[in-house]
Amino acid sequence: MPRFSIVVPSHGVVGRLSLALDSVLAQSFGDFELIPVCDAPDAPAADVVAGYTERDSRVTPVHSPPSAGLAGARTTGLRAAVGGHVLFLDGDDVLAPGALAALDARLSAVGEVDVLYFEHERAPWWEGEPTNPAAPLLAKAPDGAFSPGRFPKLTGVALPAWSALHRRAFLTEQDITFPGEHFTDVGFGGLVTLRAERVAVLRTVVVRHLLRRQGNRLNLPGEHHTELLDQTELVLTRAVEQGLPGDRLVPLFEQLFAAVLKTAAHPRRLTSGRRAFFRRASALYRQYRPAGHRAPGGSVGVQHRLLASGSYAAFRALRAGNRTASRAAALLPRPRGLRTRLRYAAALRRPLDENLVVYCAYWGRGYACNPAAIHAKARELAPHLRAVFLVEPDAVGSVPPDVEYAVIGSRKYWEVLARAKYLVNNANFADAVVKRPGSVHLQTQHGTPLKTMGADQATYPVVAAATGSFARLLARVDRWDYNLTSNRHSTEMWERAFPSAHETLEYGYPRNDVYCTASAEDVVRVREELGVPHGKKALLYAPTHRDYATGFETGLDLAAFCEAIGDDYVVLLRAHYFYDRGASRGGGRIIDVTGHRSSEDVCLAADALITDYSSIMFDYANLDRPIVVYADDWDVYRETRGVYFDLMELPPGRVARTPGELAAVFRDGSWADESAASLRAAFRERFCQFDDGRAAERVVRRVLLGEPPALIPPVIPLAERAPAPAATLVRS
Repeated sequence: MPRFSIVVPSHGVVGRLSLALDSVLAQSFGDFELIPVCDAPDAPAADVVAGYTERDSRVTPVHSPPSAGLAGARTTGLRAAVGGHVLFLDGDDVLAPGALAALDARLSAVGEVDVLYFEHERAPWWEGEPTNPAAPLLAKAPDGAFSPGRFPKLTGVALPAWSALHRRAFLTEQDITFPGEHFTDVGFGGLVTLRAERVAVLRTVVVRHLLRRQGNRLNLPGEHHTELLDQTELVLTRAVEQGLPGDRLVPLFEQLFAAVLKTAAHPRRLTSGRRAFFRRASALYRQYRPAGHRAPGGSVGVQHRLLASGSYAAFRALRAGNRTASRAAALLPRPRGLRTRLRYAAALRRPLDENLVVYCAYWGRGYACNPAAIHAKARELAPHLRAVFLVEPDAVGSVPPDVEYAVIGSRKYWEVLARAKYLVNNANFADAVVKRPGSVHLQTQHGTPLKTMGADQATYPVVAAATGSFARLLARVDRWDYNLTSNRHSTEMWERAFPSAHETLEYGYPRNDVYCTASAEDVVRVREELGVPHGKKALLYAPTHRDYATGFETGLDLAAFCEAIGDDYVVLLRAHYFYDRGASRGGGRIIDVTGHRSSEDVCLAADALITDYSSIMFDYANLDRPIVVYADDWDVYRETRGVYFDLMELPPGRVARTPGELAAVFRDGSWADESAASLRAAFRERFCQFDDGRAAERVVRRVLLGEPPALIPPVIPLAERAPAPAATLVRS
């Protein structure tokens, strides 16, 4: 007989199931059986489990239909178990390293117990800032084994089933299984503690629980919340039948009704039947209230007294008052300055302007990127819409004369933000901006992610420190209605980095439309504007920002590089937009184009791109022109910033690690040979999927005009596109 039986339900968590199973099989203590519970032999989870059963005889799967729910799956696993002790592990959680060895050692120290409670970590889905909610409670428990009466606050109803190890014979002898369908942990935990005679605690984290981005499914709106009352009644009925003494009944009663009141007062959990829920809860409260019980103080005590008296009207009024106060607080204090707050709050009470679109790019740095491209196309397809671009005071000059704008922080700024039906941004609007019902927020993004983004940055200290609060970041993400992507890689990474309820639009980046629509004349015009000498090959050097560096350094001696590659070339230097230093500066063989208003124009002018890890490579690849990666600090960048794939394994062209190697690929011509073209073709297949020249049209029709998806122009296949011609090169 194995020491432990570990039951792992798998319904709805097949994507993380392998992590749970791996965490068990990797334990240093190996005397266990692992029981995955699958929906059916042909279910997706069964395919995952099949590989484990072939490799390890300790894996013995069983099946439970989805209709039986979590309770049925756990009960099925329990009945199949033969180990001395049973641990219930959810399929999207993991065992901490050394967990089973710690449990075995604790059992050996305290002797035979019915239940061994242990600590657990609740980790946010991005794996940062974990909490240990059981630790304060277990810290107060007696040392060694003890009877539940010695520590009445350990009722079991406030701890999940996977936060304890249970003696299998105890569960079998007492005929304890998982009751009901929802809130089954409440009923199971209560029944276990009522029947247990000898328990102990382990003050060590055993299970790491991943909090879902949208929270616990039990907290979602629905009629299932009435089952919380079923579980409450079940546990209290058994407690009374058992003659539970008052010192144990009081904490059990209070912990159960703390959950009941939280549900009754929550504005969204009960979408219907709130009055019936309250009345039944009130009846249970009066029926099972322990003799001499005194309501707690404060607002919770008021709720207790209203529940005891059955005063639903007063309870509803209290709840409405709290909600009104919360809404008022949410509206008023956010913009700085009392006068601004009041004006913004007043504007929010006015109707939405159905024809107003507010655009912003790069936190107000100017008229640029995807928002500018969408604005230009909207003028053509939706001329009835009024557009306002938001810019910082020093960026007003970048706005074309015929484009309406508002300076960020001004009275007009808050007015249009409050009333606009559509809000379009390639970054995020300020935290103070309220997402009004009926408004439409479009996030266009401003690049394809090679480096980690959003909440994926949480595990990289240097980046996380600069990012600030991830909770605030995700609150901004929750305002999005649509998120734009240019390739399937971006779709997957954005969903991982910015999970929310928004809809993903795989339409391509509007700013990249020009790469398929520009003519040879356009290329010549841009080169003349930038001061590129006629007949010279223009190499665009565009390094990215380093989170671990201060200020801008090219990382490459451009003068020495130009000297090494010969007179046929000039270099267009475009620093990251963090280091925009004003207007373009020409002259000599190094032309600083950092301040040029359009990165798209700069790309059109360039015959080839030299970059390190900048997302400009993904956009430039649409032109099907040579790209050279200068990766002098790849290992440092990868470790400090984090990346989504190994660029060295999937480069868009030649890779150089030193200035000498970089100069060599231009001297010997390998920067534009067949091998480089082959690498570029594979890169384009993966990252240029949706940028076909019609992205802006698709966005305007779907988001601003509300056309159905079926009428949106489809993406033109990559092989059928004709990128803008280069000035001095012929594409392969």
